[in-house]
Amino acid sequence: MRLVFLGSGEFARPTLQWLATSSHVVSLVVTQPARESGRGRRVTPTPVRLLADELGLACLEAENVNDPAVVSRLASLEARIGLVIAFGQKLGAGVTGAFPCGCVNLHASLLPRYRGAAPIHWALLQGERETGVTVFRIVERMDAGPILVQRSLAIGADETAGALHDRLAEMGVEAVGEALATLENDNPPGRPQNNAEATVARKLSKADGFVRFDRLGEEIARHIRAMTPWPGATARFESGDGRWENVTLLRVRPLDEPIAADFPIGSLDDKLRIRVKRGLLELVELKPSSGRGMSWSDYVNGRRVTPGDHFTSPA
Repeated sequence: MRLVFLGSGEFARPTLQWLATSSHVVSLVVTQPARESGRGRRVTPTPVRLLADELGLACLEAENVNDPAVVSRLASLEARIGLVIAFGQKLGAGVTGAFPCGCVNLHASLLPRYRGAAPIHWALLQGERETGVTVFRIVERMDAGPILVQRSLAIGADETAGALHDRLAEMGVEAVGEALATLENDNPPGRPQNNAEATVARKLSKADGFVRFDRLGEEIARHIRAMTPWPGATARFESGDGRWENVTLLRVRPLDEPIAADFPIGSLDDKLRIRVKRGLLELVELKPSSGRGMSWSDYVNGRRVTPGDHFTSPA
């Protein structure tokens, strides 16, 4: 089947890689323009653009996919469908109408749960035990179209957003393959979503990564896993002699044991565990503001950490 692929982020790469070796024909890859990124503000193409070039696929960087000139080009390709994965722009009626079967999207949640830009992060933040992927028809309302294919998986007890992202991206290949096989000879309407069950997964900012220690240990552990690798679970370490630095917490372990003495939230006890709401939190791994990840014991030795030192939120 002839199709147009619209994608930008890493989540789209496994499916595009599969399409290049499948029986389907990718007439064009449409992606976001290259942007400045990193401390050096280097102009960097999207992950999808880099893969499209590697695969030898025609690629268009569209500042506005709904521009009439872009829509005209899409319609001229005579592709049966538009496949959208982690694209980053809202498609108007002109784009969806350029294809006989419209456009379908691969989303990293079990819709209607977690509609929006950050479904993986929010599933972890909310303590979900299961998530999955959904292939659905694109309509005017965001992530609300009829469902064509849905697949689920269990979330690992210690799984981070990064690890879950990669597993879901691979699962998405199978879901897209199943949807395209159906659409190749038919144009099913799909199963309508129950809007009453919808939840929203809003886009995250760096500030969403700031760790608060006045919460339960399990809540903090979920937050750290959800913010890893981006935007990063950031906390401020302050020593008793006035030294401080921001660190990224990578792994912690909530402790189910009584607190030996009353001391402030965020402070370290005599075993260098953090006091949190109604309990203690054992640090396992963290990353200093300048440097690589290291074990808590190495950090303790390198920074001369002592009981009474404490952690606070950067906010």
